[in-house]
Amino acid sequence: MPGRHITDHQMRLFMKLRQEHRVEVAAAKASLSRATAYRIEKNAQLPSQVKKPRGRRRPDPLADIFDAEVVPLLKAAPGIRPVAVFDEMLRRHPELSEGVRRTMERRIRAWRAINGDEQEVIFRQVHEPGRLGLSDFTNMNELGITIAGQPLDHLLYHFRLAYSGFEHAHVVLGGESFVALAEGLQNALWFLGGAPLYHRSDSLSAAFRNLDADAKEDQTRRYAELCAHYRMTPTRNNKGIAHENGAIESPHGHLKNAIRDALLLRGTRDFDDLDGYRGFIDEIVSRRNARYGKRIDAERAALQPLPGTRTSDFEEVVVRVSRSGGFTLRKVFYTVPSRLIGHRLRVRLYDER
Repeated sequence: MPGRHITDHQMRLFMKLRQEHRVEVAAAKASLSRATAYRIEKNAQLPSQVKKPRGRRRPDPLADIFDAEVVPLLKAAPGIRPVAVFDEMLRRHPELSEGVRRTMERRIRAWRAINGDEQEVIFRQVHEPGRLGLSDFTNMNELGITIAGQPLDHLLYHFRLAYSGFEHAHVVLGGESFVALAEGLQNALWFLGGAPLYHRSDSLSAAFRNLDADAKEDQTRRYAELCAHYRMTPTRNNKGIAHENGAIESPHGHLKNAIRDALLLRGTRDFDDLDGYRGFIDEIVSRRNARYGKRIDAERAALQPLPGTRTSDFEEVVVRVSRSGGFTLRKVFYTVPSRLIGHRLRVRLYDER
Protein backbone atom coordinates (compact mmCIF):
# COMPACT_ATOMS: atom_id res chain seq x y z
CA MET A 1 0.00 0.00 0.00
CA PRO A 2 1.32 3.49 -0.82
CA GLY A 3 2.87 5.29 2.15
CA ARG A 4 3.17 2.15 4.30
CA HIS A 5 6.34 0.22 5.04
CA ILE A 6 6.35 -3.46 4.22
CA THR A 7 6.97 -5.94 7.00
CA ASP A 8 9.12 -9.04 7.28
CA HIS A 9 5.95 -11.12 7.34
CA GLN A 10 4.74 -9.65 4.03
CA MET A 11 8.08 -10.25 2.39
CA ARG A 12 8.29 -13.86 3.59
CA LEU A 13 4.75 -14.46 2.36
CA PHE A 14 5.59 -12.95 -1.03
CA MET A 15 8.71 -15.11 -1.39
CA LYS A 16 6.70 -18.23 -0.55
CA LEU A 17 3.92 -17.37 -2.99
CA ARG A 18 6.44 -16.48 -5.67
CA GLN A 19 7.45 -20.14 -5.86
CA GLU A 20 4.05 -21.00 -7.34
CA HIS A 21 2.73 -17.75 -8.84
CA ARG A 22 3.75 -14.96 -11.14
CA VAL A 23 5.10 -11.74 -9.61
CA GLU A 24 1.82 -9.88 -10.01
CA VAL A 25 -0.25 -12.62 -8.36
CA ALA A 26 2.17 -13.17 -5.47
CA ALA A 27 2.36 -9.40 -4.88
CA ALA A 28 -1.43 -9.08 -4.77
CA LYS A 29 -1.78 -11.96 -2.31
CA ALA A 30 0.91 -10.43 -0.05
CA SER A 31 -0.69 -6.95 -0.26
CA LEU A 32 2.33 -5.50 -2.09
CA SER A 33 2.49 -3.23 -5.08
CA ARG A 34 3.95 -4.63 -8.29
CA ALA A 35 6.84 -2.16 -8.14
CA THR A 36 7.71 -3.29 -4.61
CA ALA A 37 7.52 -6.91 -5.71
CA TYR A 38 10.03 -6.34 -8.53
CA ARG A 39 12.32 -4.50 -6.10
CA ILE A 40 12.19 -7.48 -3.74
CA GLU A 41 13.10 -9.74 -6.66
CA LYS A 42 16.34 -7.79 -7.01
CA ASN A 43 17.12 -7.50 -3.26
CA ALA A 44 15.84 -10.31 -1.04
CA GLN A 45 16.93 -8.79 2.29
CA LEU A 46 14.23 -8.51 4.94
CA PRO A 47 13.12 -4.96 5.83
CA SER A 48 14.42 -5.41 9.38
CA GLN A 49 17.86 -6.21 7.97
CA VAL A 50 18.15 -3.15 5.77
CA LYS A 51 16.44 -0.63 8.05
CA LYS A 52 18.89 1.94 9.34
CA PRO A 53 18.76 2.88 13.03
CA ARG A 54 16.92 6.10 13.63
CA GLY A 55 19.39 8.86 14.26
CA ARG A 56 19.05 11.92 16.47
CA ARG A 57 16.94 14.58 14.78
CA ARG A 58 18.04 17.47 16.97
CA PRO A 59 21.08 18.31 19.07
CA ASP A 60 21.32 16.58 22.44
CA PRO A 61 20.18 19.21 24.99
CA LEU A 62 21.99 17.37 27.80
CA ALA A 63 25.27 16.75 25.99
CA ASP A 64 27.18 19.43 27.91
CA ILE A 65 25.79 18.79 31.39
CA PHE A 66 24.90 15.12 31.84
CA ASP A 67 28.37 13.62 32.19
CA ALA A 68 29.88 16.77 33.65
CA GLU A 69 27.23 17.66 36.25
CA VAL A 70 24.37 15.15 36.46
CA VAL A 71 26.50 12.01 36.84
CA PRO A 72 28.63 13.46 39.69
CA LEU A 73 25.40 14.48 41.43
CA LEU A 74 23.98 10.96 41.07
CA LYS A 75 27.17 9.47 42.49
CA ALA A 76 27.25 11.88 45.42
CA ALA A 77 23.57 11.37 46.33
CA PRO A 78 22.46 7.92 45.07
CA GLY A 79 18.92 8.25 46.43
CA ILE A 80 18.12 11.62 44.88
CA ARG A 81 14.99 11.78 42.73
CA PRO A 82 15.31 12.63 39.02
CA VAL A 83 12.93 15.57 39.43
CA ALA A 84 15.25 17.04 42.07
CA VAL A 85 18.21 16.65 39.71
CA PHE A 86 16.24 18.39 36.97
CA ASP A 87 15.32 21.28 39.28
CA GLU A 88 18.97 21.68 40.24
CA MET A 89 20.02 21.74 36.58
CA LEU A 90 17.38 24.40 35.87
CA ARG A 91 18.79 26.46 38.71
CA ARG A 92 22.30 26.16 37.34
CA HIS A 93 21.28 26.56 33.70
CA PRO A 94 18.22 28.82 33.33
CA GLU A 95 18.41 28.46 29.57
CA LEU A 96 17.54 24.75 29.85
CA SER A 97 14.07 24.00 28.47
CA GLU A 98 11.31 22.54 30.65
CA GLY A 99 10.64 20.12 27.82
CA VAL A 100 13.79 18.09 28.47
CA ARG A 101 12.62 16.80 31.85
CA ARG A 102 11.46 13.44 30.47
CA THR A 103 14.67 13.13 28.48
CA MET A 104 16.71 13.64 31.64
CA GLU A 105 14.57 11.18 33.61
CA ARG A 106 15.05 8.50 30.94
CA ARG A 107 18.78 9.22 30.81
CA ILE A 108 19.08 8.95 34.61
CA ARG A 109 17.10 5.71 34.62
CA ALA A 110 19.38 4.24 31.95
CA TRP A 111 22.51 5.39 33.83
CA ARG A 112 21.30 3.85 37.09
CA ALA A 113 20.51 0.57 35.35
CA ILE A 114 24.21 0.26 34.49
CA ASN A 115 25.97 2.17 37.25
CA GLY A 116 23.45 2.43 40.09
CA ASP A 117 23.29 0.54 43.38
CA GLU A 118 21.95 -2.98 43.54
CA GLN A 119 18.26 -3.09 44.45
CA GLU A 120 16.51 -5.34 46.91
CA VAL A 121 15.09 -8.45 45.27
CA ILE A 122 11.66 -9.59 46.46
CA PHE A 123 10.48 -13.11 45.64
CA ARG A 124 6.77 -13.81 45.42
CA GLN A 125 5.58 -16.05 48.23
CA VAL A 126 3.50 -19.15 47.55
CA HIS A 127 1.24 -19.97 50.50
CA GLU A 128 -0.14 -23.40 51.36
CA PRO A 129 -3.56 -23.89 52.98
CA GLY A 130 -3.51 -24.13 56.75
CA ARG A 131 0.10 -23.07 57.05
CA LEU A 132 0.26 -19.39 58.01
CA GLY A 133 -1.85 -16.88 59.92
CA LEU A 134 -0.80 -13.28 60.48
CA SER A 135 -1.66 -10.65 63.09
CA ASP A 136 -1.12 -6.93 63.27
CA PHE A 137 -2.67 -3.75 64.64
CA THR A 138 -3.63 -0.68 62.64
CA ASN A 139 -4.60 2.76 63.91
CA MET A 140 -8.16 3.81 63.05
CA ASN A 141 -8.20 7.36 64.42
CA GLU A 142 -7.84 8.88 60.95
CA LEU A 143 -11.38 7.71 60.12
CA GLY A 144 -12.87 10.04 62.74
CA ILE A 145 -15.22 7.52 64.39
CA THR A 146 -17.38 8.89 67.23
CA ILE A 147 -19.56 7.12 69.79
CA ALA A 148 -22.56 9.23 70.84
CA GLY A 149 -20.69 12.27 69.61
CA GLN A 150 -17.43 11.50 71.44
CA PRO A 151 -14.25 10.70 69.45
CA LEU A 152 -13.23 7.05 69.69
CA ASP A 153 -9.48 6.56 70.15
CA HIS A 154 -8.93 2.99 69.05
CA LEU A 155 -6.94 0.45 67.08
CA LEU A 156 -8.10 -2.46 64.96
CA TYR A 157 -6.60 -5.88 65.56
CA HIS A 158 -6.41 -7.61 62.18
CA PHE A 159 -5.93 -11.36 61.63
CA ARG A 160 -5.61 -12.97 58.21
CA LEU A 161 -4.94 -16.40 56.74
CA ALA A 162 -2.32 -16.07 54.03
CA TYR A 163 -3.72 -18.74 51.69
CA SER A 164 -7.46 -18.09 51.63
CA GLY A 165 -7.54 -14.44 52.63
CA PHE A 166 -9.87 -15.05 55.60
CA GLU A 167 -9.97 -11.96 57.80
CA HIS A 168 -11.02 -11.18 61.34
CA ALA A 169 -11.04 -7.71 62.87
CA HIS A 170 -11.44 -6.71 66.50
CA VAL A 171 -11.85 -3.18 67.87
CA VAL A 172 -9.20 -2.46 70.51
CA LEU A 173 -9.55 0.39 73.00
CA GLY A 174 -6.66 -0.27 75.34
CA GLY A 175 -3.79 0.10 72.89
CA GLU A 176 -1.47 -2.50 71.40
CA SER A 177 -0.95 -5.06 74.15
CA PHE A 178 -0.56 -8.77 74.66
CA VAL A 179 -4.07 -8.91 76.13
CA ALA A 180 -5.54 -7.35 72.99
CA LEU A 181 -3.50 -9.70 70.81
CA ALA A 182 -4.57 -12.77 72.80
CA GLU A 183 -8.25 -11.84 72.74
CA GLY A 184 -8.32 -10.94 69.04
CA LEU A 185 -6.29 -13.96 67.95
CA GLN A 186 -8.36 -16.42 69.95
CA ASN A 187 -11.62 -14.91 68.70
CA ALA A 188 -10.38 -15.41 65.14
CA LEU A 189 -9.25 -19.00 65.73
CA TRP A 190 -12.46 -20.06 67.43
CA PHE A 191 -14.53 -18.44 64.69
CA LEU A 192 -12.51 -20.41 62.14
CA GLY A 193 -12.70 -23.63 64.10
CA GLY A 194 -9.00 -24.38 63.74
CA ALA A 195 -5.47 -23.00 63.95
CA PRO A 196 -2.72 -22.67 61.32
CA LEU A 197 0.69 -24.25 61.74
CA TYR A 198 2.47 -20.90 62.02
CA HIS A 199 1.53 -17.50 63.37
CA ARG A 200 3.47 -14.43 62.27
CA SER A 201 3.54 -10.97 63.76
CA ASP A 202 5.09 -7.74 62.56
CA SER A 203 7.39 -7.41 65.59
CA LEU A 204 4.38 -6.62 67.77
CA SER A 205 5.39 -4.91 70.96
CA ALA A 206 2.76 -7.10 72.56
CA ALA A 207 4.48 -10.26 71.40
CA PHE A 208 8.17 -9.46 71.18
CA ARG A 209 10.70 -7.44 73.12
CA ASN A 210 13.35 -6.12 70.74
CA LEU A 211 16.14 -6.28 73.30
CA ASP A 212 18.20 -9.07 71.79
CA ALA A 213 19.03 -10.14 68.27
CA ASP A 214 18.40 -13.78 69.04
CA ALA A 215 14.86 -14.63 67.95
CA LYS A 216 14.40 -17.20 70.72
CA GLU A 217 15.27 -14.69 73.42
CA ASP A 218 13.19 -12.09 71.59
CA GLN A 219 9.95 -14.00 72.12
CA THR A 220 8.07 -13.14 75.23
CA ARG A 221 7.01 -15.95 77.49
CA ARG A 222 3.30 -15.18 77.27
CA TYR A 223 3.25 -15.04 73.49
CA ALA A 224 5.14 -18.33 73.26
CA GLU A 225 2.68 -19.95 75.66
CA LEU A 226 -0.29 -18.60 73.70
CA CYS A 227 1.02 -20.08 70.45
CA ALA A 228 1.94 -23.35 72.16
CA HIS A 229 -1.61 -23.68 73.50
CA TYR A 230 -2.87 -23.76 69.90
CA ARG A 231 0.15 -25.75 68.64
CA MET A 232 1.22 -22.86 66.43
CA THR A 233 4.86 -22.04 65.81
CA PRO A 234 5.48 -18.32 66.41
CA THR A 235 7.40 -16.54 63.65
CA ARG A 236 8.23 -12.95 62.87
CA ASN A 237 9.52 -10.92 59.97
CA ASN A 238 12.72 -8.96 60.30
CA LYS A 239 12.30 -5.66 62.08
CA GLY A 240 11.80 -2.80 59.62
CA ILE A 241 11.20 -5.10 56.62
CA ALA A 242 7.47 -4.61 56.19
CA HIS A 243 7.15 -6.42 52.85
CA GLU A 244 7.96 -9.71 54.59
CA ASN A 245 4.58 -9.31 56.26
CA GLY A 246 2.94 -8.26 53.01
CA ALA A 247 0.13 -10.82 53.34
CA ILE A 248 -1.40 -8.55 56.00
CA GLU A 249 0.24 -5.14 55.50
CA SER A 250 -1.47 -4.61 52.14
CA PRO A 251 -4.87 -5.94 53.33
CA HIS A 252 -4.67 -3.35 56.15
CA GLY A 253 -5.09 -0.64 53.56
CA HIS A 254 -7.80 -2.50 51.66
CA LEU A 255 -9.82 -3.09 54.82
CA LYS A 256 -9.53 0.52 55.94
CA ASN A 257 -10.59 1.68 52.49
CA ALA A 258 -13.61 -0.63 52.63
CA ILE A 259 -14.53 0.78 56.05
CA ARG A 260 -14.05 4.33 54.78
CA ASP A 261 -16.32 3.67 51.79
CA ALA A 262 -18.97 2.07 54.00
CA LEU A 263 -18.90 5.11 56.28
CA LEU A 264 -19.47 7.39 53.30
CA LEU A 265 -22.42 5.28 52.17
CA ARG A 266 -23.75 5.28 55.73
CA GLY A 267 -23.70 9.06 55.75
CA THR A 268 -22.33 9.47 59.27
CA ARG A 269 -19.33 8.36 61.31
CA ASP A 270 -21.19 8.51 64.60
CA PHE A 271 -22.56 5.38 66.32
CA ASP A 272 -24.97 5.10 69.22
CA ASP A 273 -22.71 2.75 71.16
CA LEU A 274 -19.57 0.65 70.86
CA ASP A 275 -21.52 -2.52 70.09
CA GLY A 276 -23.08 -0.79 67.10
CA TYR A 277 -19.67 0.14 65.75
CA ARG A 278 -18.35 -3.37 66.32
CA GLY A 279 -21.31 -4.82 64.46
CA PHE A 280 -20.60 -2.42 61.59
CA ILE A 281 -16.99 -3.68 61.38
CA ASP A 282 -18.11 -7.32 61.60
CA GLU A 283 -20.53 -6.84 58.71
CA ILE A 284 -17.84 -5.37 56.47
CA VAL A 285 -15.40 -8.17 57.28
CA SER A 286 -18.10 -10.79 56.68
CA ARG A 287 -18.84 -9.38 53.23
CA ARG A 288 -15.15 -9.47 52.37
CA ASN A 289 -14.84 -13.07 53.57
CA ALA A 290 -17.88 -14.09 51.51
CA ARG A 291 -15.93 -13.37 48.33
CA TYR A 292 -13.42 -16.08 49.25
CA GLY A 293 -15.88 -18.59 50.63
CA LYS A 294 -14.63 -21.59 48.65
CA ARG A 295 -10.97 -20.93 49.46
CA ILE A 296 -11.78 -20.39 53.14
CA ASP A 297 -13.73 -23.66 53.29
CA ALA A 298 -10.81 -25.45 51.64
CA GLU A 299 -8.36 -23.98 54.14
CA ARG A 300 -10.56 -24.80 57.12
CA ALA A 301 -10.11 -28.47 56.29
CA ALA A 302 -6.33 -28.04 56.53
CA LEU A 303 -6.29 -26.26 59.91
CA GLN A 304 -5.20 -27.92 63.14
CA PRO A 305 -7.98 -28.83 65.59
CA LEU A 306 -8.51 -26.44 68.48
CA PRO A 307 -7.74 -27.36 72.10
CA GLY A 308 -10.56 -28.05 74.52
CA THR A 309 -10.62 -24.52 75.97
CA ARG A 310 -9.33 -21.04 75.36
CA THR A 311 -6.25 -19.87 77.19
CA SER A 312 -6.01 -16.70 79.24
CA ASP A 313 -6.62 -13.43 77.44
CA PHE A 314 -5.83 -11.29 80.44
CA GLU A 315 -2.79 -10.05 82.34
CA GLU A 316 -2.30 -10.81 86.01
CA VAL A 317 -0.81 -8.20 88.34
CA VAL A 318 -0.19 -8.57 92.08
CA VAL A 319 -1.01 -5.43 94.11
CA ARG A 320 -1.02 -4.57 97.81
CA VAL A 321 -4.01 -2.81 99.40
CA SER A 322 -2.85 0.36 101.14
CA ARG A 323 -4.08 1.96 104.37
CA SER A 324 -6.31 4.13 102.18
CA GLY A 325 -8.44 1.08 101.46
CA GLY A 326 -7.41 0.64 97.85
CA PHE A 327 -4.58 0.24 95.37
CA THR A 328 -3.22 2.08 92.34
CA LEU A 329 -2.98 0.25 89.03
CA ARG A 330 -2.09 1.87 85.72
CA LYS A 331 -2.38 5.33 87.32
CA VAL A 332 -5.93 4.61 88.50
CA PHE A 333 -6.87 4.23 92.19
CA TYR A 334 -9.30 1.40 92.98
CA THR A 335 -11.07 0.98 96.32
CA VAL A 336 -11.75 -2.37 97.98
CA PRO A 337 -13.40 -3.42 101.26
CA SER A 338 -11.37 -2.12 104.22
CA ARG A 339 -10.92 -5.61 105.62
CA LEU A 340 -8.45 -6.25 102.75
CA ILE A 341 -6.04 -3.52 103.93
CA GLY A 342 -2.53 -4.94 104.01
CA HIS A 343 -3.39 -7.94 101.87
CA ARG A 344 -1.92 -8.73 98.46
CA LEU A 345 -4.42 -9.18 95.64
CA ARG A 346 -4.05 -10.81 92.26
CA VAL A 347 -5.74 -8.58 89.67
CA ARG A 348 -6.66 -9.70 86.17
CA LEU A 349 -6.42 -7.00 83.51
CA TYR A 350 -8.61 -7.45 80.44
CA ASP A 351 -8.36 -5.33 77.35
CA GLU A 352 -11.61 -3.42 77.86
CA ARG A 353 -12.95 -4.25 81.31
